[in-house]
Amino acid sequence: YCKRGKVDLILTKSISRFARNTLDCLKYIRMLRSLGIDVFFEEQGIHSIKPDAEFYITIYCGIAQSESENISANVKFGKAQSAKEGKVSFNYKYFLGYKKGEDGHPEIAENEAETIRYIYNRFLAGDSLQTICKGLENQKMLTPYGKEKWTSGTVQSILTNEKYKGDAIINKTFTVDCLTKEIRKNNGERPKYYVENNHHAIIDAETFGRVQEELARRVGKKKVKEIGTKTEQ
Repeated sequence: YCKRGKVDLILTKSISRFARNTLDCLKYIRMLRSLGIDVFFEEQGIHSIKPDAEFYITIYCGIAQSESENISANVKFGKAQSAKEGKVSFNYKYFLGYKKGEDGHPEIAENEAETIRYIYNRFLAGDSLQTICKGLENQKMLTPYGKEKWTSGTVQSILTNEKYKGDAIINKTFTVDCLTKEIRKNNGERPKYYVENNHHAIIDAETFGRVQEELARRVGKKKVKEIGTKTEQ
């Protein structure tokens, strides 16, 4: 909208709400200034279009970035301590099969648990991931995001998630830094913790183990087929 000439002035509560770091803040301030657009930071009382504004913006940005990094460090420390103590967090909104109980602990949501059991049973019966997806869609069973359309990736993530057998792995992923908010899979960069019998299981340990063996068998079968396949010239 700014580049289309539809904005004359941007009102912002504070510099800390405008950008994640000093570099981004100055980049966008300069870009907007070249378009003749002023940014007013209410908390600091600064108009970005004024000649001396960039000096003050840089100072306030540096302070805001430092505060953000300190908060992030404290949060990271708190999460690390919770992990060592075996405290497991659940994202109930997008996690199929469980809901937050009155005592604050995970509680099985029976209507959703039926979807989980269906996926495990059909997989052990020999169905492919694609076939399971079609079956779920035909029965109008919803995904963790409340959608009717299922993907093989979603089904596989359910088949490999240890939480369905009552256990939990803490620190599967980690945030690289507080500025970019980039999340990466933890391949040993951070300590991992395995918590057994953390909550009631939807899938018993024996069934879960059989599913992991079957997944490995199917992956191995695909690799053998790929190696043995001859490419015609």
